[in-house]
Amino acid sequence: MKTHGINGVRPFSALIDACWRESYTLQRFLKDIIAGITVGIIAIPLAMALAIASGVPPQYGLYTSAIAGIVIAVTGGSRYSVSGPTAAFVVILYPVSQQFGLSGLLIATLMSGVFLVIMGLARFGRLIEYIPISVTLGFTSGIGITIATMQIKDFFGLTLDVPEHYIDKVVALASAMPTISWADTLIASVTLAVLVLWPRLKLRIPGHLPALLAGTAVMAILSWFGYSVATIGSKFHYLMPDGSSGQGIPPILPQFVLPWNIPDISGKTVELSWNTISALLPAAFSMAMLGAIESLLCAVVLDGMTGKKHHSNGELIGQGLGNLTAPFFGGITATAAIARSAANVRAGASSPVSAIVHSVLVIMALLVLAPALSYLPLAAMSSLLLLVAWNMSEAHKVIDILRRAPKDDIIVMLLCMSLTVLFDMVIAITVGIVLASLLFMRRIARMTRLTEMTTESTPDRLVMRVSGPLFFAAAERIFNELALCIENQPVIILQWDAVPVLDAGGLSAFQRFIDILPEGTELINCDIQYQPLKTLARAGIKPIAGKLAFYASMEEALMAKSGVPD
Repeated sequence: MKTHGINGVRPFSALIDACWRESYTLQRFLKDIIAGITVGIIAIPLAMALAIASGVPPQYGLYTSAIAGIVIAVTGGSRYSVSGPTAAFVVILYPVSQQFGLSGLLIATLMSGVFLVIMGLARFGRLIEYIPISVTLGFTSGIGITIATMQIKDFFGLTLDVPEHYIDKVVALASAMPTISWADTLIASVTLAVLVLWPRLKLRIPGHLPALLAGTAVMAILSWFGYSVATIGSKFHYLMPDGSSGQGIPPILPQFVLPWNIPDISGKTVELSWNTISALLPAAFSMAMLGAIESLLCAVVLDGMTGKKHHSNGELIGQGLGNLTAPFFGGITATAAIARSAANVRAGASSPVSAIVHSVLVIMALLVLAPALSYLPLAAMSSLLLLVAWNMSEAHKVIDILRRAPKDDIIVMLLCMSLTVLFDMVIAITVGIVLASLLFMRRIARMTRLTEMTTESTPDRLVMRVSGPLFFAAAERIFNELALCIENQPVIILQWDAVPVLDAGGLSAFQRFIDILPEGTELINCDIQYQPLKTLARAGIKPIAGKLAFYASMEEALMAKSGVPD
């Protein structure tokens, strides 16, 4: 499908692309409604679980899916993406919420939205192609491991304060195993079993809701026998605008409030100041980077599933606007969710209208189902996140890379995974990209070779051919190899037909080679490609009588005599 906007430019908004510029029929609308309801059923429990994992009450996850989901669907550049809170953000959001509270997290979300809009306006959308799969798979697998570890406490109903650092978490969880609650463990196990086995039934209904209902049913039976388990209602409480309080999730629509004035459970807010902004800046940039990577990766996956094309810069702008808007209604950081978006496609979605329907369903759940949602056991929610963590880890791809990929890619992937788990995702991505770039340059440099082409017809001339880019990592070695061959050679012919690139490092090595040419030795260059020729011309490299000459082809170079060509 080719879609053209004004003057042949595709519109940034996928909604305009899919609904206005194409024929949007009643049949497509019905498909979008069905897909939106399907994804909404998945999103409601996930949004609450991810909010809890991020260290905030569950309703803020629902606010995120409702507000950011609509804004991004209307303004984003991918027609099938469904946005909301995602598991990838948990490792960033949880430390922020613990240190700065809910208001600090919302300010950081607001700042990340600014970064995303700037990225989109600067047209950074295509840069995602330059992040190697070993890096993305490394940090996403590391995030999956971290999230899974964080769910062990609620899965087994352990009694402990979870430390900040990963190694300390593992030690603390192991030490707390004697406090295991068999009631919580049974609920979590039943929920997880339903989640794992449900796809085998091949029903159109997503397994998230039946799994939670099964876990809640087990909780009801255990409560009949006097067992007590933690639920959303027992752990979280809220304060209504009229001063009344309640347990669980407030049955009201998200209210417009300045993000820095929204208190957390303890009533604490953060002061909006330059010091606060400076302290939150690294986290906000991390959120923006991760949001950009995940949303664009999601769009690429959806393009492969549907054959359509997304607008990468429009998607970044839409994600930025969503994260700029959501904090004013209590929404935390949002991005496109690959699992929910893929379910959206499989359910028959044809436009961003399905994502809007999903958000409307979340809003309806807030108004109608809030009391019932408060009865959901935390152990069941932890099972939901365990499955999300497993899917996010993409273990089959990790194993495939370990078995088949080059050693360099394996090293990068394992390093990114380890750094994500032990330290920080931003450190992992930065180190991974730098290391992957260095290893790639080494691999390309090894491809640049010098081959002797001297034959019986050219006994008085050394004919050499350079194959590969002459850049800083390879040029010095190539010209050093050539320098070892020039002794007692009156004429050297150097063929450049397989040299696509000559950079400043290559130019410098070439100039040094010219300087060390013995007296009476002439270097003849031929078949120079456009980019290297342009670089030599800009550097002012000119023929030198009896020392340096240039010819258009090998035939002319072989026929030439010493001296500057006529």
